This record gives sequence, structure tokens and C-alpha cells, in this order.
Amino acid sequence: MNRKERAAETLARLGEAHPDAHCALDHRNAYELTAATILSAQCTDERVNMVTPVLFKAYPKAADLAAAVIGDVEEIVRSTGFYRNKSKSLVGMAKRVTEEYGGRVPNTMDDLLSLPGVARKTANVVLGNAFGMNEGVVVDTHVQRLSGRIGLTTHTDTGKIEKDLIKNFPRESWAMLSHLLIWHGRRVCMARWPHCGVCTLGKDTCRSFQPDVEK
Repeated sequence: MNRKERAAETLARLGEAHPDAHCALDHRNAYELTAATILSAQCTDERVNMVTPVLFKAYPKAADLAAAVIGDVEEIVRSTGFYRNKSKSLVGMAKRVTEEYGGRVPNTMDDLLSLPGVARKTANVVLGNAFGMNEGVVVDTHVQRLSGRIGLTTHTDTGKIEKDLIKNFPRESWAMLSHLLIWHGRRVCMARWPHCGVCTLGKDTCRSFQPDVEK
């Protein structure tokens, strides 16, 4: 099975196994998703989802967050870790969105990358989930781990992994692909103990399949 064939089979099987896969960060618009994704660095989605309702109640729009006192934001996001840097990024992002984009988060890769606290991973999250645009594949720790295990890439660098995934998966699947890999990584193919015995991919698709590994 070549890499494109493995990619097609992976997409089909994971789609059947995880029909409920979706963005785990609660949000109602691009502004909320951008802020939530900034907060998600080195933090669980569950924790972020506990913090963001308080954040967005205090600062419902980018203009509100742009005018915030950093110390007040720090108190709200403290539990997400690295709260000082995250608060600085949040307020900086909101200021640029307010001053340069009329209060609306932009929907192009270049413009998103101009926002404080936004790198390619965050931009891919926002474009794929807030705007429905497949401009790239989100490569988080789950996607990185599973891509190597399954045999979709031989790289460990996130940028090179993304290029391999883009090359072998159809563009219309890029946003959903990351959700499927993330959900599979959380439910079945865990970092320390992959449940190969119940994995939908099986030995014919996954290069790391071990039949003696059960749940």
C-alpha cells in the first residue's frame, strides 16, 4: 500500500469510526475561536472551555478585549498556564483585529499570521473551523504522533508533516482530517498505550499495528 492509498483508507475508516469528530474548542465566531486557540497552547481543550465563557462574558468583542487591562485578563486565563504570555497575545491580537481589520478576524493565512499569538497551526484552526476554508492541516501532538505511526509521514517536524498530509489527502478533507486524527488519538491510539486490538485501521493500513496490544 503506497502512501496515497494508505491516506485514502485512513480517511475512510476514521470517518466511519468517529462520525462525531469536530473542533473541541467551544466557540461561536472567529474571534472566540482565535482566542480559544491561543489559550489552548500547552493546555487541554477542557480547561480552555472552562475559562472562555468567563473571558467572553467580560470581553464579548475584539474591541472590548483590545481595551482590557492585562492584569484582569491574566486573572481570568491563569489556569491555562503561561498566562502572562497568553494574556499579552490575546490583547495584542484583539488590538490588531480592531485597529487593522475593523473588529473582524481576517480570513486569509497571511493576515491571520500578522496577529500576535497566531502561528500557522492557529491560523489553520481558525480558517478550517470558523471560515470553512481548507488552507492547511492542523498538526498538533496527536496528529504528529498518529501520522508517524500510521505511515503517513516519516518526518517529526510539524511543517514537513503538514506538507506530507497536504500532498496525500484531498483538499476538502484537510480540516476534518485533523479532527479525525485527534479524536482517534484520544480514544484509541494513545501515546503510551495504543489500543491496536480495537483499532479500525488494522494491520493492512497502519504500519505500527501490533496484534497483541489490546485495550
